[in-house]
Amino acid sequence: MFKYRAIKKYGEKLLSVLEKRYGNHAYYTPSQIRTCVYKNNFNPKYLPLGYLLFTSQKDLVNVLAIEFPQLDLNEFKRGILNYLDNKKYQGYLQVLQHAS
Repeated sequence: MFKYRAIKKYGEKLLSVLEKRYGNHAYYTPSQIRTCVYKNNFNPKYLPLGYLLFTSQKDLVNVLAIEFPQLDLNEFKRGILNYLDNKKYQGYLQVLQHAS
């Protein structure tokens, strides 16, 4: 279901792409995230992960309801965390453990 390299790329490179393109912000809009994903060859299958990591909670809820209405966010998050735990990944995605 998950591809390690694609997930790792989101965790290690998407933030730097967002900062380079839009500057340093606490959160980015779903549109900014989507643009960076498609223009920089990130796997769009994991776009919800980009939203989860880099957009505000309000924007996250709104964009997922529109773009991924079938997605159970808690299940998606658990799946990624379990997958990364099995891979012993300790990168930026560890922030998911502390996200609500």
